[in-house]
Amino acid sequence: MRFKRHVKLERRLETVDIAPLIDVVFLLLIFFMLTSSFIFQPGIRVNLPRAITSEMLSEENAIITITAENLIYYNKRLVAVKELSSIFKKAASTHLSVLIKADRKASLGRIVEVWDICRQEGIARVNIAATQTTD
Repeated sequence: MRFKRHVKLERRLETVDIAPLIDVVFLLLIFFMLTSSFIFQPGIRVNLPRAITSEMLSEENAIITITAENLIYYNKRLVAVKELSSIFKKAASTHLSVLIKADRKASLGRIVEVWDICRQEGIARVNIAATQTTD
């Protein structure tokens, strides 16, 4: 028993319409673009000041973050000003430098207060974080 070949079927498969495939690919692309924009990075939001002469630091630092509300964080942990003295004593004993990440709207008095505590506890190197501009 011999079956006939479907000639119509073979001719139809020669030209494949890829328009639906392109539509699906674009829908997937749009879906992933929209969902990926809603992922927030955890951490403390600080709007750093801009500086033309800023440079990247390669050594390990004790990071102090001062928010716009003048709250002080040490390595993402909220601390009081009174606690900074003991923190900086430990950093000075291990010869760490301190990196101060202060928001643009943070008060200058709070930044200078943290800086003074660093100097009182014997930290030789204090850096202030800034974003680099290409002006």
